[in-house]
Amino acid sequence: MTITARFRIKRKNFVLDVDLNLPGKGITAVFGPSGCGKTTLLRAIAGLEKCRHGFLRVGDMQWQDGKHFVPVHQRSLGYVFQEASLFAHLNVRRNLEYGVKRVPVSQRKVSMDRAIALLGIEPLLERRTNQLSGGEKQRVAIARALAVSPRILLMDEPLSALDLTRKQEIMPYLESLHDELDIPVIYVSHSLDEVVRLADHLVLLEEGKLKAAGPIGEMLSRLDLPLAHSDDAGVIIQGIVAGHDDDFDLTYLDFPSGRFSVARKALSVGHAVRLKVAARDVSLTLEYQSNTSILNIFPATIEEIIPDGGAQVMVRLIAGEIVMLSRITRKSATLLDLKLGKKVYAQVKSVVLLT
Repeated sequence: MTITARFRIKRKNFVLDVDLNLPGKGITAVFGPSGCGKTTLLRAIAGLEKCRHGFLRVGDMQWQDGKHFVPVHQRSLGYVFQEASLFAHLNVRRNLEYGVKRVPVSQRKVSMDRAIALLGIEPLLERRTNQLSGGEKQRVAIARALAVSPRILLMDEPLSALDLTRKQEIMPYLESLHDELDIPVIYVSHSLDEVVRLADHLVLLEEGKLKAAGPIGEMLSRLDLPLAHSDDAGVIIQGIVAGHDDDFDLTYLDFPSGRFSVARKALSVGHAVRLKVAARDVSLTLEYQSNTSILNIFPATIEEIIPDGGAQVMVRLIAGEIVMLSRITRKSATLLDLKLGKKVYAQVKSVVLLT
């Protein structure tokens, strides 16, 4: 299944003009600065924004073209807003049942019980919504959206109204949706941390237009995009827990080009993990260093070098089968005589385990 969308929506001081082909599985994050059109795009997909010049196809379902427009209530979708928007006069159970009753039994692909289990809300079912914390409300809102068995789930900055503690509380549940459900999710966010942790595919908007789209790993490592020049620039690497070192309290994580050693994590061998290696945590050397405290050192080849502010450069490296980024000073790049194609060693000082 693929999702094909073309929209042109004109307002007084803004125009959304996008043409997208999105994967029909996993989480697609829509990212960009405030006012770039993220929410407008999501509302257009939902049918909340009508436009004459629009086209939308979700798998085999044609929801919009130049001749017809399927109204919101007839689109098989779930929508999670920034605010939970629960019915205050109903308890949690009845909030969930409200949407389920509108779905014919033959079309129910996600049972209410499964939605409850995925979001961990069984202890909340008999409570009134005004008795819930912000994180609990959002978990109920997500469960309610899933319980209608949507063909697509739309999420508009669902964590933006939560404090850090509540965000950390709800994030594992969002990850479980990714791992356990075969429903495509379009996730709007202005938080790069959320995008890096959750997304498989990334859509980057700028002033109402599509700047770039593609797999999250490729997008983060493209030096022609602003993501590679942010303070938190880095790459995503998929790995597997290979084992643990009891003597030194380390965990070994295998990835396509080698093995990372990290502080011990309570993960079973064979568990799939997502890692982030920040560009600021990768230093370069021309020779393999043995007398160093850095454990994670990999041979690499320089693929691209571009300026990154007056005093720094960003270096894109190929290390076996993966890409890494290294942010170093321009002086260091000159002293090392770094050039395209040159062989170096990437010293990774720190690795962030995202999942």
